Amino acid sequence: MIKEFKEFISRGNVMDLAVGVIIGSAFTAIVKSLVANLINPLIGIFLGKIDLSNLVLSVGDAHFKYGLFLNSVINFLIIAFVVFLLVKAINKAMPKKEEEPEAPAHASAEESLEKIVQMLEDQKQK
Repeated sequence: MIKEFKEFISRGNVMDLAVGVIIGSAFTAIVKSLVANLINPLIGIFLGKIDLSNLVLSVGDAHFKYGLFLNSVINFLIIAFVVFLLVKAINKAMPKKEEEPEAPAHASAEESLEKIVQMLEDQKQK
């Protein structure tokens, strides 16, 4: 069991995934800081409020913190855009695989039999 675990954990895909998760979480922290410290104050200038996260709609005892939701949407859009740019750059940098020529289509059984009959008839005529 330990041997199988070592084989599993040493596969390239598992290590790539682990590195991706770690870098992704670090990148998320950077984006959250960007949104909270740079983008929100910029948006707040136009809305007349400094901090979007303090925007709350109260209905009775319920408090809808739509400012925090807006922060999350902005975070998502930034992360999605950066991932899009990364994928686009990687696709451009990676060499394209040469397309393999398509294998010739196999003749149907009827076509094969017709060819055999034709070959036999040609041999009889000789």
